[in-house]
Amino acid sequence: MEMISIKSHKEIEKMRAAGRLTAQARKLAGSLVRPGITTGEIDRAVRRFIENHGGKPSFLGLYGFPASTCISVNEVVIHGIPGSRKLKEGDVVSIDVGAYLDGFHGDCAATFPCGEVSEEAGKLIEVTRQSFFEGIRNACVGGRVSDVGHGVQQYVESFGYSVVREFVGHGVGRKMHEAPEVPNYGPAGHGPRFQPGMTLAVEPMVCMGDWHVKNLDGQWTTVSVDGSLTAHYENTILITDGEPELLTVDENGEPA
Repeated sequence: MEMISIKSHKEIEKMRAAGRLTAQARKLAGSLVRPGITTGEIDRAVRRFIENHGGKPSFLGLYGFPASTCISVNEVVIHGIPGSRKLKEGDVVSIDVGAYLDGFHGDCAATFPCGEVSEEAGKLIEVTRQSFFEGIRNACVGGRVSDVGHGVQQYVESFGYSVVREFVGHGVGRKMHEAPEVPNYGPAGHGPRFQPGMTLAVEPMVCMGDWHVKNLDGQWTTVSVDGSLTAHYENTILITDGEPELLTVDENGEPA
């Protein structure tokens, strides 16, 4: 079983820098979401931004993925491949970004409205984002990893939505995917105990309807099985002696 990496002070500083670049790239991507732009145009802009700031897109070539971002629209939950698709008014656009800088990865995602979206879509985006913060309330020394997912699930289901089970959060650092897995569901009190220096990507993926998903192309694009709208929100966090620290924050110290 893979050991959980506990980061040193020097490594944490590098994680902060990688996280800042990743969050700035997410911010750029969100600012570009508008009717008429293609997902490929957003992807290319993010790649240029990361590379111009001395980093590399973490996702490009990872397990064979062909792009620098995952851009997942409406019923696409995760791993949408950017290309010629033009966004249209009312779309719900989830953008997942990773940046590799000075030996470490940052990982974050957010869901953005394209123009004016329905009241129901806006609520889904808001609840998904807040579920992340409800979950990480439990990311404290002495607690267990499943405490986070339990908090996420309770919050999401209180609105009648469902949490995807097939994909989970994860440790992150020198590798994009490290131990432990961080599910967004389940009972509290299970899994490894939180320790200072752990760095984790916590990423609720939420469906308006059924939580089951299916794969469209045999490898990447994954959609809600019932075609319902979905949303995704993620930050990289650091476990401290107190409250968890968000590492994927922009130059103003803000997440998306």
